[in-house]
Amino acid sequence: MKLIDTIAAISTPFGKGGVAMIRISGYEAFDIASKIFRPANGASVLSLEHAKMTYGEIFSPFDNSISIDDGMAVVFKAPRSFTGENTVEIYCHGGTLVTRKVLSAALAAGARAAEAGEFTRRAFVSGKMSLGSAEALGNLLEANTDSQLRLARSGMRGNLDAKTESIYKSLRDVMTSIFAAIDFPDEDLSELSREQMIAMLDSTLAQIKALSSTYRTGRAVTEGIQTVICGRTNAGKSSVYNKILGYDAAIVTDIEGTTRDILREQATLGNTTLLLCDTAGIRSTDDKVESIGIDRALDEISTAELILAVFDGSSELSADDLELIERLSVIKQRCIALINKADLESNAKTQEKIANSFERYIVISTATGAGFDELARTVDEMFIDGSIDIDNDAVITGARQYAALEQAAVALSASLAELRAGTALDLCCIGIETAMSQIGQVDGREIGEDVVAEIFSKFCVGK
Repeated sequence: MKLIDTIAAISTPFGKGGVAMIRISGYEAFDIASKIFRPANGASVLSLEHAKMTYGEIFSPFDNSISIDDGMAVVFKAPRSFTGENTVEIYCHGGTLVTRKVLSAALAAGARAAEAGEFTRRAFVSGKMSLGSAEALGNLLEANTDSQLRLARSGMRGNLDAKTESIYKSLRDVMTSIFAAIDFPDEDLSELSREQMIAMLDSTLAQIKALSSTYRTGRAVTEGIQTVICGRTNAGKSSVYNKILGYDAAIVTDIEGTTRDILREQATLGNTTLLLCDTAGIRSTDDKVESIGIDRALDEISTAELILAVFDGSSELSADDLELIERLSVIKQRCIALINKADLESNAKTQEKIANSFERYIVISTATGAGFDELARTVDEMFIDGSIDIDNDAVITGARQYAALEQAAVALSASLAELRAGTALDLCCIGIETAMSQIGQVDGREIGEDVVAEIFSKFCVGK
């Protein structure tokens, strides 16, 4: 990827629409746009007012008598643009063919086709946004729920950047004092005593750990929790699956063994994103195909972060039910038992056994929807910290950020131990330097090119 090139791409969704937009960004953006856009007022593209729409004609760079379309152009002069570069946005009618022709004209006039996420990457490189804000923008583009949207907007407003900057500054202040004490031991130039350094680093370590702990909530909202729905045949697993999804994704019948393979979908329950999988009913069977499905279900249970175990509350527990309860007893902290069919007459023994076997159980009805609000609240309590304000607090949403914070905490803890032990200051600063480097990786001030490329490759072309 050459960031000195002028790039172009269609920045609106592919397909027919009322309007489409082609974005051109780079040093030669104005020259390239002037070869394919003629303002109706007779002005040149170079003289157009910043951030003001101008009507005109779009034509071929090889023959300005060949009109492609009429439309609007907006000029953004560096550094007052999304990318920080000279940028021109050309708006045309949203037909598939005409949009492609306008892009082709821009490429023929000298632009290079933009790669995935290249506009946002240029914004990062030019200092228009931090890496954390860029990742939040990526989350915004992928958002499917209100909670995901709110959390992404929080990141784009710089809440995480402000927190990491504060942590970085605290570490830097301590390092400054340490270097002063090392370089000028006889002149007492250090602003902080050893005790003050320890106090400041203790506070900073607590902030790092608190920020790191938000990943549990951030991940639950954005990435999702691996969730398995399990139970014996005809307990209502697929009905629970459909109810959470809000549509009939799984076939539901009275015939035992209808579900034989794993069904997977993403869904939202409360504020938590669930990576749902519906599994084959667990029972003893001689059916070879069904047995394979049951083995897969057991594998999913062993690795799931959340297990929704469904039981028919209107009937006696079967041997298969009891075997499942025994199997789940060793991982009950990750389970919610769902006593289904609350719309029918309940079986007291079944309810009592399940209540005694699980820390969390909820009586539900897939027929009436009873209990699903309680289920949503329970799941949120398990995976989302209710004290976090996702609109205004700094929240970690990515594994890369979380790993950097965890490593920063380990390194800083080591330095604190050395400071408390009275170790020479030049040895104590090693862990602090490492912590600063790791914090720098969270907001992108110290990060490798390979990581940057990986992050922006997940964006769509045109953004």
